[in-house]
Amino acid sequence: MKKALLLFTLIFIYNLNAQETKFGKVSKEELEESIHPIDSTADAAYLLKNRRTYFKFDQNNGFQVITDYHERIKVYTKEGLEYATKKIIYYKPETGEVEKITSLKAYTFNLENGKIVEQKPSKKDIFDIKLNKYRSQKKITFANVKEGSIIDIKYTLISPYYDIRTLNFQYGIPVKQLNTQIEIPEYFVFSQRAKGFFNITPKQTSKEGSINWTSKTRHQTRSGMMGHSISTEFSNHTKKFILNVYNFNDENILPLKENEPFSGNINNYRGGLEFELSGTRFPNSMYENYATDWKSVCKTIYNSSSFGAELEKTNYFKEDITNLVSITKNDIDKIALIFQFVKSKVKWNEYYGKFTEKGVKKAYKEGVGNVAEINLMLTSMLQYTGFDANPVLTSTRDNGVSLFPTSEGFNYVISKVNLPNGKYILLDATEALSDFNILPFRTLNWYGTEILENGNSQQVKLIPSTLAEENNILHIKIDELGEVSGMLRKSLKGHSAMFYRQKNNLKKEEDLINSIEDKYDIEIEDFKILNKENLSKPIVQNLKFSGEDFIEEVNDKLYLSPLLFLATKESPFKSKERSFPIDFGMPWQDQNSVSIIVPESYSIESYPDELAIGLPDNLGVFKYKVTVQNNKIKLFSVTQFNSNIIAPQHYLAVKDLYNQLIKKQTEKIVLTKI
Repeated sequence: MKKALLLFTLIFIYNLNAQETKFGKVSKEELEESIHPIDSTADAAYLLKNRRTYFKFDQNNGFQVITDYHERIKVYTKEGLEYATKKIIYYKPETGEVEKITSLKAYTFNLENGKIVEQKPSKKDIFDIKLNKYRSQKKITFANVKEGSIIDIKYTLISPYYDIRTLNFQYGIPVKQLNTQIEIPEYFVFSQRAKGFFNITPKQTSKEGSINWTSKTRHQTRSGMMGHSISTEFSNHTKKFILNVYNFNDENILPLKENEPFSGNINNYRGGLEFELSGTRFPNSMYENYATDWKSVCKTIYNSSSFGAELEKTNYFKEDITNLVSITKNDIDKIALIFQFVKSKVKWNEYYGKFTEKGVKKAYKEGVGNVAEINLMLTSMLQYTGFDANPVLTSTRDNGVSLFPTSEGFNYVISKVNLPNGKYILLDATEALSDFNILPFRTLNWYGTEILENGNSQQVKLIPSTLAEENNILHIKIDELGEVSGMLRKSLKGHSAMFYRQKNNLKKEEDLINSIEDKYDIEIEDFKILNKENLSKPIVQNLKFSGEDFIEEVNDKLYLSPLLFLATKESPFKSKERSFPIDFGMPWQDQNSVSIIVPESYSIESYPDELAIGLPDNLGVFKYKVTVQNNKIKLFSVTQFNSNIIAPQHYLAVKDLYNQLIKKQTEKIVLTKI
């Protein structure tokens, strides 16, 4: 009995505290707090994360989804100042019903001379930005935010769409107190699906709700010799129904930080809950099923006038493409010619989209277009030339992976050419430096969906099956004075080559040489780059160099790390544990071959032992081997990951591999004076 009473008291106190947290009221103690009491590394923290989503009936508009937000953030460090800007994305199409943001209030609180001072953002610090023809963003810049400040904001989002936005339980900063309440009328049936690796079990209850509306009736009555008169009678009506209520409450939620290496889209792994409308059952109406599958979603997209109809337009390019492909009979050459033609003809305006905005014909004429216009145009040209080509719907990495079949799960489109031998080529003409099956990094997001002409669809793997390769061949000569000279040949294939070109192709050679000299602490005597523009061949970088600081001399002994500047000296994986996958984006391999000529006045006293480490499930490997013959040392080292995704249960194995890799690659060869 005492335990039950204690539990009831604790719950009562918790609820009382939640109720007492009022907007615009902060404490002196909160402002004086200099570090987060649980996570001392936190740059900021949510002191409060409140949300209530409910359905409100409007006689003119029917049900609307209303969400009230109240967020309070404490800033601890300069890095935490990024939270001084709040961005709210909302749906605002050029035609049709729009979402609205109302009742916006915001304050910055500071402690000045022992007193709490509040400040509102000015009107010019609150404005709207049009992101595209479907969405806008309200941007609020808080005033006078500094280390120690508290910012407080509340607003309401009104949506005419039966959509409950994703509940997030985890963020990049800690959450002291989270309270979320979702109220769903019995007329709406929502599927729920947890995401990420942190969950809050809701408290489910029900209560009574009601719909109120007014009707009017006109009455016509006879009024003697004057004829008829008309009167209007108003009647008030109430319809009661059941509200299903879900409460999610928790305290001191640790963050899922964004600064972990190789995180991919961290929002895929944050704990939360997604809702999908699966059906409605309104009074005096049949149950209407909204649940769908990816096949239905794809058919709907294909049948849009801004998608499938755009593929059928050919007159605008017929003459150009016919002349272009007439110079060769080789199919691969034809595909390459069309691909390169589109890349040079129409520049990407950096807008994503699965639908065209101005249409392929206008984009072709103006020489600029969005993703859909460029890649649907490419697909149409390939089809016109006789290839089995189809568009592939995808979601970019920053758009995440959709848990439910929904049109919003796709925000991008690429092109696929099916070859007679069963293989295929993936193409994205928005990236000037991409090549066959070398897609931009933004699109490497698990799977896409190929849309066939008959409206059917099939899954397509977007992650490349070949490795992104870096192959270094290093020849080193040590002279009698202990100085090092050498030659390096670096070869880059696949995505490694594309990334190099994206980073360096526009640089002047002098600037590139200077950056390499600064990075490796060497002096370059000769430098050449091959295949900068030939995308079908690997990048090859040759350089001749010398350096003075690679060898340490102690008591007539020389100490040398044989990989020189190619050695990995710091691990990216420093956290003790990890609750979400490592996302490399693609499988990759780094390979180093080194040959060293030792001066004849020295003998080789010792060198690193051989090492080979394999990860579970053939996920990856590290190998290192040194061989010695007379005055020559040869070294071979390879690091390879066969999967783009490493599950969190293998994190410690990857971390250990890197620790051993660093230890081995920085281990010294010892030369003794004869």
